[in-house]
Amino acid sequence: MRRRPTLTRLLATAALALPIALPATPAVAAPPAPTRQLSDVIPAPVETRPDARGTFTLDPRTVIRTAPGSTDAWRVGHQLADTLRPATGYPLPVLPVHATPLPEIALLLGGADARVGQQGYQLDVTHRGVTIRANTAAGLFAGTQTLRQLLPATIEAAHRQRTTWTVPGGRIIDHPRFAYRGAMLDLARHFHTVDEITAYIDLLSQYKINYLHLHLTDDQGWRIQIDSWPKLTTVGGGPGTGVDGAGPGYLTKADYRAVVAHAAARHITVIPEIDMPGHTNAAQSTYAELNCDGVAPPPRTDMAVGYSSLCIEDELTYRFVEDVIREIAAITPGPFLHIGGDEAHATTDEDYRTFMQRVLPLVAKYGKRAFGWNEIMQVDPPTDVVAQYWGTGTTNADLAEAAARGNKVVMSPANKAYLDMKYDPTTRLGLSWAAYIEVRDAYDWNPAQRVTGVGEQAILGVEAPLWSETLRTLDDIEYMAFPRLPAIAELGWSTTTSHDWESFRTRLGAQAPRWRLQQVDFYPSPQVPWT
Repeated sequence: MRRRPTLTRLLATAALALPIALPATPAVAAPPAPTRQLSDVIPAPVETRPDARGTFTLDPRTVIRTAPGSTDAWRVGHQLADTLRPATGYPLPVLPVHATPLPEIALLLGGADARVGQQGYQLDVTHRGVTIRANTAAGLFAGTQTLRQLLPATIEAAHRQRTTWTVPGGRIIDHPRFAYRGAMLDLARHFHTVDEITAYIDLLSQYKINYLHLHLTDDQGWRIQIDSWPKLTTVGGGPGTGVDGAGPGYLTKADYRAVVAHAAARHITVIPEIDMPGHTNAAQSTYAELNCDGVAPPPRTDMAVGYSSLCIEDELTYRFVEDVIREIAAITPGPFLHIGGDEAHATTDEDYRTFMQRVLPLVAKYGKRAFGWNEIMQVDPPTDVVAQYWGTGTTNADLAEAAARGNKVVMSPANKAYLDMKYDPTTRLGLSWAAYIEVRDAYDWNPAQRVTGVGEQAILGVEAPLWSETLRTLDDIEYMAFPRLPAIAELGWSTTTSHDWESFRTRLGAQAPRWRLQQVDFYPSPQVPWT
């Protein structure tokens, strides 16, 4: 009879099989970490039950345990180990076993509090170890991001640190208020590379964001490969495109798949946007036949909006649109495809309705659920179409009527959630047409009370768009997103009863050492007591 391997042999084997060598850099002495509480997390957890007797300390013997046969938990375990190894210098082997006598971080599917649902988790900390339970891998991953914040900030260091790696004792029960918590990155006004996009994804995932909306096309550039219309990228996304002609580039289909895969590994779903029937000058200046008069307009590198429109009465328009939708849908595993629909000022109301009545069925034909900016609701679309509200007002009759019919709404009011708005008049980047948005402005609003007639049951979630007219680098992205992105993340995840500015600003200030270690170029808002 074959003998079962002993735990000692499993540990030895796992240590030998580690994908990385322990860093040779000497341990760096870190200052004593401030005392942390279970409630110090962003987004704020639903329920915390502290236990001062249950503090857990990671040490070189600590293992990460996942239940045998659970591939999903095993993957999350390896992601956690990869996050914790550089700063701790510990092996942290990932063992698919039922129990160990060693200090452990256990990642288990099933057995959590019934309230956690499909995205939440239960985290228990005792002096013997940490146990995270969830019903899905997404829930386990969310729990590991909470654990990451409960460890000293130096856990984000790239090299080994000499410190005590303690986790405060007790229990967290946590689950999101809204199923959808999104961020949008505009690639059309200025192209951002795969490395920049994936770096942003890594930051988003730390705050339980689970959707990334990529704005891929606009008047100033076309940023996604379409095989059936090949000049869209080589010309429409080529040299001289982007605002001020400073943002050329595009994603090949292989690039796009790599971004989608990177996001999926962090439980983030990518939503592609092809904006139409307006915001289409990049396509129309590339292919003259997409214009009613057959004459290609010149490329545009300014920031004006509302002047372009596809030719609504021409059947070639719908062949073009179907080609694009078919090819994008084929490389997008997520359920949504965003068709824009905003600021179509050059399209008459009648033509706009005609266009949407032709195009919405095409999205469904290729297996996707249509998203659109809130203007799309004026055509009374099917109730599975999602409206994204970007307005600055608190009334919108079309949106309220759509919510009453059963359409879901993602809230992105431009004067609260647009991350490209300046913080104040001195901000070196961004615009100010919607508002100046300081951190408190981004935090102090309720998505379910923003628009009359669009209540809690109609809200799918929230999203923080980041437009790229003034952005050029990853540092620019980070400076405009942080610290406001965590504010929007908390609105999407945490309960209304936990909403408290004084608590949030304190917890936000404590994120600064983590961001510095991660080299995040954040805006040091004077509203926040930075650590």
